Amino acid sequence: MNNLVGMVFVAIGLAFSVLGCIGMIRLPDIYNRLQASTKCVTMGTCMVLIGVMIASGFPHAAKLGARCIICLVFILITAPTAAHALAHGAYSYGVRLWEKSVVNRYEEDFPAQTPKQEAE
Repeated sequence: MNNLVGMVFVAIGLAFSVLGCIGMIRLPDIYNRLQASTKCVTMGTCMVLIGVMIASGFPHAAKLGARCIICLVFILITAPTAAHALAHGAYSYGVRLWEKSVVNRYEEDFPAQTPKQEAE
């Protein structure tokens, strides 16, 4: 039973990873792509780790489970932080949002750092 539940978690994680990769290809600008890649890393990898932890069973749960939990905590902290830093850096550098973007929250917080308009 543990093996089946673990494989379901791994399959869900792989589905998140595939959808995140499709989002990386299909989405229009860096900000949307960062969102897709962060979801891919966070949800996909965490689900795979949880599935491995469940499927490994009780005898291996002590060593492998502790390692999986440490990796989960590390991924849950670093992936969103890195994506935020990359998005802020791109915005500060002047990378424009997609022309059909509705809201620009950075513009409200940092009005002096709005992206430069390209020469037309």
